Parts: sequence; structure tokens; C-alpha cells
Amino acid sequence: MAKARFTPEDALAFHMEPSPGKWEVQPTVPMTTQRDLSLAYSPGVAVPCEAIAANPELAYDYTNKGNLVAVISNGTAVLGLGNLGALGGKPVMEGKSVLFKRFADVNSIDIELDTEDPDAFCDAVRLMGPTFGGINLEDIKAPECFIIEQRLKEEMDIPVFHDDQHGTAVICAAGLINALHISNKKIEDVKIVLNGAGAAGIACIELLKSMGARPENCIVCDTKGVIYQGRTEGMNQWKSAHAVKTDLRSLEEAMDGADVFLGVSAKGAVTEKMVASMADNPVIFAMANPDPEITPEEAHAVRVDAIVATGRSDYPNQVNNVLGFPYLFRGALDIHARAINDEMKIACAEALAALAREDVPDEVGVAYGRKLAFGRDYIIPTPFDPRLIYRIPPAVARAGMETGVARRPIIDMDGYETALKGRMDPTASILRGIYARARAAQGTVLFAEGDDPRVLKAAVLYQRSGYGRSLVVGRESDVKTKLEAEGLADAARELTIVNAANTDHLETYKRFLYERLQRKGHDQQDVHRLAARDRHVFASLMLAHGHADAMVTGATRKSAHVLELINHVFDAGPHDGAVGVSAVLARGRIVLIADTLVHEWPDETDLAVIAERGAAVARTLGLVPRVAFVSFSTFGYPVSERATKMHQAPRVLDARGVDFEYEGEMTVDVALNTRAAEHYPFSRLTGPANVLVVPARHSASISVKLLQEMGGATVIGPILAGVHKPIQICSTVSTVTDILNMAVIAASKVDDR
Repeated sequence: MAKARFTPEDALAFHMEPSPGKWEVQPTVPMTTQRDLSLAYSPGVAVPCEAIAANPELAYDYTNKGNLVAVISNGTAVLGLGNLGALGGKPVMEGKSVLFKRFADVNSIDIELDTEDPDAFCDAVRLMGPTFGGINLEDIKAPECFIIEQRLKEEMDIPVFHDDQHGTAVICAAGLINALHISNKKIEDVKIVLNGAGAAGIACIELLKSMGARPENCIVCDTKGVIYQGRTEGMNQWKSAHAVKTDLRSLEEAMDGADVFLGVSAKGAVTEKMVASMADNPVIFAMANPDPEITPEEAHAVRVDAIVATGRSDYPNQVNNVLGFPYLFRGALDIHARAINDEMKIACAEALAALAREDVPDEVGVAYGRKLAFGRDYIIPTPFDPRLIYRIPPAVARAGMETGVARRPIIDMDGYETALKGRMDPTASILRGIYARARAAQGTVLFAEGDDPRVLKAAVLYQRSGYGRSLVVGRESDVKTKLEAEGLADAARELTIVNAANTDHLETYKRFLYERLQRKGHDQQDVHRLAARDRHVFASLMLAHGHADAMVTGATRKSAHVLELINHVFDAGPHDGAVGVSAVLARGRIVLIADTLVHEWPDETDLAVIAERGAAVARTLGLVPRVAFVSFSTFGYPVSERATKMHQAPRVLDARGVDFEYEGEMTVDVALNTRAAEHYPFSRLTGPANVLVVPARHSASISVKLLQEMGGATVIGPILAGVHKPIQICSTVSTVTDILNMAVIAASKVDDR
């Protein structure tokens, strides 16, 4: 587990806002007219009910069963927190549910059962079986977890998977395949030592044995030492299954000459002396959470040839269950599997291992701030590799079909892989890319409104999250008082507070500003007031002189007024090339709308500039720009003077010879809906538009706010593009997260063409 970059208050607020919890239910069918209701419920629902009663397999066609997994726990082993009970564990189960959706588009619901009786637990889960396509058991203590999983597997005809056991085992196996590949060793020849004979440990060793590890070469240890034949203390049937005939009695003795160490035990369980005694090119998977049995630094201090993996994200080679369970269930659900068997788990591990040996996409390396390439520090793919969704589930599905657990085999595997690519929400990778660029840039960001608690909290988060340095414009005493009121008194020592009174550059700033404004009705006294008393102008002057890398403002003043003040220092007016681009994220799609900030009533030339700026922003977000000039008319009908400029703007781009797709004028449905676009086969757009250029700022603002309020869209921006320096302007209703997003966008230089 990486070092936390948030406070307890942040974590509680995250789970409470905008509404309690982490997920909600949304209908997938229209529910507006009487006919809709009649089809959804009575009397129309009777038809699929009778069909399913006659043929239960049709439940996968007429209900959400085929893409619904239950995350079920009794809270007896919650993370590293112990027995918190069913209700105490609910936040974790909700989190697991949203991970299913985020990484594999699997719908999931969390269920917490208030019992520690395995029989009662099994009865409850079994009775709910008709609802779900799979069961993910979570955070159940050993040995009850073994009993529960085995019984449910026998009694249910859908996959039952205890992720704490098998999820860890699958990722461990994937990493070991590659570690042995690098070490030029074979699994059937290596000596493996496992420390920790709980749920995850036993699952790991069982899976490795299924993959070819020889039982006599596998030494399992627990807190009492080696599990050997004849031992009676602290034994149970699951440990006994892995007892070996040996004279070894301690972990230290077992480690002598070992090729592989697997740890799911406790911090500090392995010493440097133990590591030194291992065979050449030792493989050490120290997976204890939150702190490993031995850190990579400690292991490498005595063995530079060691390949080390941990459960932590701040070290290379993280053994992360999120690489496994979403994709295992995705593949299993898509073949309507009766179970997830060893062959499917092995197929998952082998596919993960193979993926790690391939070239890593650049965007993945950017997200991690370093070049990733197969080797000792990269034997397991990262959770944000976009290829996981279409590489792992097909491998799982094939294994399920080959072993006879598929109710409905997939015939067209190529089509299946294509469909999987379309399942993922592109907005997540776009936002991750922005944040990764900011982290790599390590920019110094000016937060111009240090009198606002939201801005101060965002500044603290920006710096503590490792994106760079925060400069806050404000009075030191005022900033400290506000931080103390927010419970962040210690942050006052971390932040750098700047103002006209403590800068050595005020006279330089004033000379610069006077030269810009002396022929615009401003005398030296006006310039002094602006530079020394207006935080927006002061911050802009700092930025203009290279005393910061980027700036964020606007949380306390209307954007038009802020833009006017910034214009005193920068050329950010309607005819200076400045444009406001709002990113609207909804239902797995992202659309950029421009101009939402600068141009009140642009002409066709202005619209062409807006299109170029919008395309540039799209590219920096990882999109291939397709620009549509939108109106209430489509290609000249109905005729209106108001639409003329939208018709002429593409001709301006024709003359400029730009290198992106554009078309217009057209209505929004023609721009975004492929069926509507089919009526215009001559259109130059090869797919739905992702940049919409609108006739005026007011129509852009109306569109964005309507999508936000009625459509539930997430809006980022407006992103100010076309200004000499990175400046982003928030809205006055921005939350702390909104301000942080804008700071990160500024630092990542989204408009860096």
C-alpha cells in the first residue's frame, strides 16, 4: 500500500459527497411513458418471465444476470484491519464493486451478511444464486473461507471465487512465470518457500503446483515454522495437504538454497541473512500488506541479482489483485460459465505474463512517470494498461470453453476482442494521462485566491499528491488562520505564501505592466493598484516573469471579470487566439465544446481559430480530433442568416489546410449520432465528432450547463487555450476537486501545442 496522499477527512468526504456511498442504480431502458412502464413491469414483464420459466438459460438474454456479480462478505477479515463485522466492511465491498465496473465493465452489487456461521452464510448465498452471474467472496477469515468457498462451488452453478485467495495467486503466478523466464529456471525444478499458510498463501502454492511445481520442492511455513509431515501443533486439513517430509523446521532453514520466496505473512518476517542464503537469481515476492516481509532496498542490499515484488504501488512489480478478478469474471460471464476453474486461472496468469513481455504503450509509461520495459523491475503489467480488457478475458474464455464450463461458447473471438475494446470508458484514461503529465512536469502552480478555503485545500492536495510545488497568493496570517479552521494547520508550514509585500520583484512587475497599459488609459498609480492589490494581476505578473510555471484562479470572481484582469498582463482576448474549451464527460464518452469562455459572438474566422484550438486540446488529451460546427441547421437547411457563419467556417479551414477532420454546419444529433450521420454520406467526418464548435458563448454555456445538470455529465473546464502561459480559470461554484483538476490541467500544459 502506497503512502496515503490524503487526510482522514478527505476519505470521509469522498465517501459522503456528492451522495453517500460509491455507486447507484441507473435504468438501462426508457421509463417515461405508460407504454414503457407497461413493458418494464406489468403486464409486459410476464412475457420474459414465462420464457425464462420454460428455459432458465434465457435469463442471460432477458435480465442483467449475465453481467452481474455479487461481492459478498461477512467482514471478518477486512483488508489489514481484522474483524470489523459486516457493516464495517461495507465501504470495502462497495469499492470492490466499483472496481469491477471501472476495469471490466462488470455490474456489481455488494452484499454484507451479518453472520460468522459458515452454514448460515452458505445458505444465504446459495439462495441468492438465481440473481447473479457470479459470486466474488471477499474478506472472510480462514479457515471459514475455505469451507464456504468449497461448499458454494459444489452447490452453485455459477462461478464462485474468493479473491483474497485466488486473486493473489493468479497475479503471483503471472509474476513468477516471468521471473523464472528472466532467471532461466523452470517451475518444476525450483525450490519454493511460502511463508503464510492462510487463504492467500495456500491458494498460491496450490495454483503453482497445478502449473507444474513439484510438491516435494514446495516448503510451506506458518508462525510455528515449517509444515512437515507428522507435525500436530497448529495444523488443519488445508495445511496438512501441503506438509512435506523434511528435517527443516524454521523459515530460516527453509530459505537456505531456495529459488523462490512467497510471503503473505507479516512485516519483517524475512531477514537479509535469509535472502543472502538463497540460490542464484532469487525470486522474492514479499506480499504482506501494508508492509512487506522485506523491502526491495533491504533485499537488494545483499543480493543485487534478486527479483523482488511486493503488494505496494510505490515499488516496482506490484502484485495487485485488480489485474485479475475483473478480467477473470469478464471472461467467465461472457461464456456464461458454471465455474472459474484452475485452467481459467492459469490462462489468466499466462496472458498477464505474456502481456508484460510485450512493448509497453507510451501512455502507460507516462502514467507511471518512467519508461517501462520487460525486465527485473517489470515482470507484471500495470493496472492501467489499456490492453488488459481485450487480452485477458479472451484467454480466460478460451480456457473455460476448452474445459467444458461454458454454457454459451464464443464463436467469433476476433469480434469478441473488438467488443471488449469498446466496453471501456475512455474518459478514465484521459484524466489519468492529464494527471500523469502533471506529475512528470513537477510544475510550480500559482493559486491566486489564497483567501478561499477551497483554493487552499486544493493547493495542499496538489503539493502533497506529488504533482509539484504550490504557491499561494495571499496574506500569510489570513492563510494560516483559514488552514487552521480547515484542520490543516501543519500545511501552513508546507505552502509558500506570496504577495506584493514579500516579493522582491514588484517594481519589475510594475514597469512591465505600465508599458502594456500606458496607452490604454492607465497611469502609474492605476498600475500600482493593479500590481500590488489585485491578486489576479499580481499572480499573472509572476507567471509572465517565469516565477511560476502555471496559474489557477477564478474560484472567487466571475470568469469574465477574471479574464479581463488577466488581459492586463497577457493577450487573452477574443482576437488574440485565446479560446475556452470545456470537456464534457458522460456515459463513457468525452466531447469538447468551444468556445465557452472568450468569444461572445465569433465570426467565421474566429470559429476557425476555435476549431484549431479545440483540436489541439483534443490531441493533448489523447483524442484524434473530429470537429463539427454545430447549429440548428444541417448543410444549409433550414436556411437562416444565423447559420451562415457556421456554414462558412469550414471553408476558412479549407484554405488553411489543417490536418484534422472537420465538417459543418450540422445539428448536434448528426454530429454525435452515427445513425443520424448516415443520412449524409458525403460528410468528411469518419466517426462521431468529439469537438463541437458552437455559434456563440451563450449557446456553449447553456449546452454545457444543461448536460451537467440534466444529464449528470462531469465537466472539466473551461480549459483556457491559446494563451502564452498555462492559465486555467475555475468557476465560482468549483469544489476542491474541481480546483485541483484545473491546477493539474494547468501544470500538464494541456494547450502545449
